[in-house]
Formats: sequence, structure tokens, C-alpha cells
Amino acid sequence: MKLWIDADACPRLARDQVIKFALKRKFSVIMVAGSAQAKPNFACVQLIVVPAGMDAADDYIVDNAQAGDLVICSDIPLAARLVKKQVVALSPRGQEFDERNMGERLAMRNLMTDLRDQGQMGGGQAAYGEKDKQAFANALDRLLTRLMSA
Repeated sequence: MKLWIDADACPRLARDQVIKFALKRKFSVIMVAGSAQAKPNFACVQLIVVPAGMDAADDYIVDNAQAGDLVICSDIPLAARLVKKQVVALSPRGQEFDERNMGERLAMRNLMTDLRDQGQMGGGQAAYGEKDKQAFANALDRLLTRLMSA
């Protein structure tokens, strides 16, 4: 199992949680970004910066992640592509993406995008806080236990 992070959009607190788990459970982390990122100074962490371009980091992750891998991402279309490949996807807020909920999540994302584009709704997600960090840590622990015992 490999753990991938869509690093351009992943909150630092979530990345730090992943690295703590990686050091404790002895697995590698591959951070993929479309722009330069600070790479944590641990041997278990690899940073791949892909050439700039629309969805370049997403495409790299989809092309290289394998069934049974885990990807941390908040991008719903990316998660949908991963789920089709039987790659486990988890948001930094602790929500697992799977076949049962992908249709609903994509529909909600498209609705919210349309409302924002029409000026009927503003803003984005709330700031990443302690509650999100705890929900993510709990979900990550649960998924890692499941994936590492398979």
C-alpha cells in the first residue's frame, strides 16, 4: 500500500497527521503537487512536483496509484476517478469517498459550483480546524488498519 497526498490542496495539519502515522506505522508517503512545496525532512516522504497544467497533479496520481492505495484529496472529481480504480480516497476532513457516495458528492459539488457561478452563493469551505483534524485522524487510523491488514 502506498499513501498519496494531493499536496496542492491538502491542509498542513492533515499532512502532518499523515506523516505522524507514516513514521509510527512504517509506510511511505508520496506528495504530488503542481507547484513547489516544502518537503518534510523525513525519509518516508517523497515529493513529486509535476509540470504545471490543469489537473496535472490529479492525472499523475490517477496514473500511478494502484488498487488498495490510499489518496488524501479534497477534489471530488479526482476522488471519483480514483474510486473507479478501486483506490481508497479520503478527504482531509475525514470523509471517505466510495462507490456508494460518489454520485451524491459529485451532484452536490456541481450544484454548489453552479450556485456560486450564478452569484447565489459565495465563499468556500470553512477554515480547517481542530474538529476537522480529529475527524481526519480517526478516519485515517481506521482506513490504515483496514488497508494494512488486507
